[in-house]
Amino acid sequence: MATAADLDRPADSLDDFRKEARAWLEANFDPALKGHDNAMSAVDGPTAETPAQKKWREAMGDKGWGVPTWPTEYGGGGLSRAEARVLQEEMARIGAWNPIGGMGVMMFGPTLLEYGSEEQKQAHIPGIVRGEVRWCQGYSEPGAGSDLASLQTFAEDKGDHYLVNGQKTWTSGGQWADKCFALVRTDKSQKHAGISFLLIDMESEGVETRPIRLISGASPFCETFFTNVKVPKGNLVGREGQGWEIGTRLLQHERNSLSGGSGSAARMNAGNTVPEIAKKYRGTDAEGRLADADLRTRIIRHEMDQRAFALTLRRAALEAKGNAGPSAATSVMKNVGARITQDRAELNVEIMGMQGLGWEGEGFSREELEQTRTWLWGKAVSIYGGSSEIQNNVIAKRILGMLDHQ
Repeated sequence: MATAADLDRPADSLDDFRKEARAWLEANFDPALKGHDNAMSAVDGPTAETPAQKKWREAMGDKGWGVPTWPTEYGGGGLSRAEARVLQEEMARIGAWNPIGGMGVMMFGPTLLEYGSEEQKQAHIPGIVRGEVRWCQGYSEPGAGSDLASLQTFAEDKGDHYLVNGQKTWTSGGQWADKCFALVRTDKSQKHAGISFLLIDMESEGVETRPIRLISGASPFCETFFTNVKVPKGNLVGREGQGWEIGTRLLQHERNSLSGGSGSAARMNAGNTVPEIAKKYRGTDAEGRLADADLRTRIIRHEMDQRAFALTLRRAALEAKGNAGPSAATSVMKNVGARITQDRAELNVEIMGMQGLGWEGEGFSREELEQTRTWLWGKAVSIYGGSSEIQNNVIAKRILGMLDHQ
């Protein structure tokens, strides 16, 4: 997804851009929104967006800075990676967060920019850039989890359209999604080469979602059923049988985002770092340090791991430019990012003590209740987007070149 603007600017030019970004953010970001989060990045549905959040989303969408390095011809920011980093730093400085996100940004958009036709890019990318269209992922099936290529949802060629029948499961946010990017089988005689990448309108007749209720009471996932769903041939991305290649590249983009490649680590830290939480809940000694030496040591170790990880991500992003996109190394970063995310949540809960274990009630602040949920949700980080075991297989086979019996 390299653009003409992808070459880093000289330092003095970056200084000018920093001033430009700082002025625009201060004019458009409402400080009262500090501490909120990107409703589009979660799968909790669009209902939580306030008028102020909507105004912020529309401003960033019009500017294209929610996807700062995407091409301007589709509404993206057209910034170089160096400029995007400056933008991220300036947002973190004032506690601003990116209101544009979700699977359209994390996975589908970068994939469509690489494999889609010009007509498809013009049709779908602007809606993602403005945060107006919510996408879901139609990959997992009841009989095709870890062995994704065993999927059976079938798209039968009917001349000018496909007729899709089958079932997907664990469709994150499927009940709120406008559209679905799905892997479907167009040839039953070939396993991998019989898979195609299809775009399905979730309002189509024959699409049904059944939310899966979790023990927490939330329903972020769905079973999704397709019964004689008509899908225009123009919704095929790439060529028939190219779905496995396209789907694999999409998963690399997903893992890159889940590892923090989209700057999620910086967002999570904005105004809410582990040291800040520790000082608030544990207090400091006469020298202004955390009084608990053991906790202080573990926090420093975590901060060092996080900063080393962030620098490695930056290096990987630069190297990816020469590789035309993410590589199998994203599996390494996904696993490391998962561990750091879970370590951070464990530290925060430990620091907060009983206040970090609340579920509801007036005895807990909003931040404390959110931390409890963040800690619980963090357990899923090493499962979704391909479990740590799956990533280890990818690392063993595609990076280390190991054979199945090794």
